[in-house]
Amino acid sequence: MIFFLKLLLAHLIGDFLLQPHKWVLHKEAHKVRSKYLYYHMLIHFAVTMVLLWDLSYWGVALIIAFSHYLIDLAKLYANPLFKIKAVPFFIDQAAHLAVLYVCAYYGNLCEQTSDLLEQMDWALVTATVFVTFPAAIIMGKLLEGMSGQIELDHESLPNAGKYIGIIERLFVLVFIILGRWEAIGLLITAKSVFRFNDLKDSNNRKLTEYILIGTLMSFGMAIITGIIYAHL
Repeated sequence: MIFFLKLLLAHLIGDFLLQPHKWVLHKEAHKVRSKYLYYHMLIHFAVTMVLLWDLSYWGVALIIAFSHYLIDLAKLYANPLFKIKAVPFFIDQAAHLAVLYVCAYYGNLCEQTSDLLEQMDWALVTATVFVTFPAAIIMGKLLEGMSGQIELDHESLPNAGKYIGIIERLFVLVFIILGRWEAIGLLITAKSVFRFNDLKDSNNRKLTEYILIGTLMSFGMAIITGIIYAHL
């Protein structure tokens, strides 16, 4: 595990701390001809070697650096194919992490992966997944009849309400697992304060009731999920 953590730390330092924004822009513009693409590869090799501090691992560092080069190059050419630019970024990071994982456990990869899956808290994984998009879709269906009656006189970010709900439910789930019920009250208070100005300015009773129902439903689903997980 320590070996993998060192590789992960080297990746974080090389990809985020030691890669200026101008390098990213230059790589996107010039792709394979960008000198910074090769500087970036050398930085990953050097940082990995420094953190491992063992010359016998030069082969591992070289594999990581070269695979990083290939993955980054693939992302640069694949970027125009995606409308949402965050998608290739996360695919790129997932590919890097997969390489680090294989390099860290190449001697017993199957055994390590099997142990990892056996030790995973599947009830927690299920609860976490449920309070994200599945809960958002269920709430959307339950509130569908009410949402058509709400007239909004202001613009908002696309799907902002959905993502706010997902984040707040994740917080509630974490607080319940940690046994910090008072933090849920603080979260409800904080959300009420942020919503107060919108509700005051709109002077729309239907909107107020809609937001209140949605908030209570969102917190309720997260609380019930947390309670069920705690009793499993």
